Amino acid sequence: MSGSIRKRRDLSAVDEGTSHIKTAGLSEPTSDLEVYAKEVLMSLISDNLPPTPNNFSLYFDRILEEKSDTLRKQISAILEFENDSDDDKTIELEKNLKSGFSSIKNILQVTANLYKNMSLMTKILDKRKAELANDADAQTALSIVTSLEGDVYKLNGILKKQISQMKDLYDDTAEIVKSVENETIFDNQYGVYNKRYLLNKITQEIQVIKEFKHSSTLMTLELSKSLEEDIGNDKAIMLMTRTIARLLMKTSRRSDIVSHYGNGVFGMLLKHTDITSATKASERLIDLVSNSNFFLAEKEIQLKVSIGISSITPDQSTEEILVGALDAMALASSNPKIDYTIAPLPQQKKEEPTE
Repeated sequence: MSGSIRKRRDLSAVDEGTSHIKTAGLSEPTSDLEVYAKEVLMSLISDNLPPTPNNFSLYFDRILEEKSDTLRKQISAILEFENDSDDDKTIELEKNLKSGFSSIKNILQVTANLYKNMSLMTKILDKRKAELANDADAQTALSIVTSLEGDVYKLNGILKKQISQMKDLYDDTAEIVKSVENETIFDNQYGVYNKRYLLNKITQEIQVIKEFKHSSTLMTLELSKSLEEDIGNDKAIMLMTRTIARLLMKTSRRSDIVSHYGNGVFGMLLKHTDITSATKASERLIDLVSNSNFFLAEKEIQLKVSIGISSITPDQSTEEILVGALDAMALASSNPKIDYTIAPLPQQKKEEPTE
């Protein structure tokens, strides 16, 4: 079936993305974007992949990397108007939810402080009442203070009850937020996806690879351990790690999944990307990081990362793929002369000699 489809298409040579693609049965393209879109479609068909929206998006980004700067800028400008994915909306909802919960927490804190001040006022009234009781000429004032004391105690009791109710509401809200956080996809600390989202996407990609036999890769990376040891400043390390997160977002394609795995370790799922292409992506990232110097107390520090690369294969579990990438990253981190390491494939591990 796929062979007959390819015979009906004649994909001619394409230069920097502006040459015409002649396809039988299809009208001639009228714009550079249409030319490029047809090239993406023909590439999908050539690779025996169904032209689903997801696959089209992946190939759209991958092939665009090979085009001229002019075409990339032109298409990127168009894509900016379509940046309204469901994930973006979910992330925005998560941010608003956490912001709202933070506001509730602040309200509770302010109310608690108000209660403390009321309690302090009650103690002051008791002290002044005791002072007036020893003065025979202050009976009138004592009577007024006694009356005021009763009002303050009554108000204090009401306030204490309301605070208790607010605390119950806060606890209920905290439980709701906690249950929502178990389903979140965003990491607020670094502005990327979280570990849960990454694991789900790797699992999904394994199933897709089983079906369509393409190549995808997982990359894990962290700030160089040797650099962390030299700095020895937790706040500075945090700022550097956030810089790495921003650079990851800057260098990634729209189809790449950038996430924070935990403890400053990031994971990047590169769909429809083989080891060779992933290696090139790692090298570009390493160059970008090394050219992004960080200043600490007027001292210029060159940033450095350690990267582990692992193929996503259908005969491995999500955990095995992740461990392979993490082990490769640890190996790169332990050797100051290398920046990245590629995890061996399962069959390569089995073929290794045993003692």
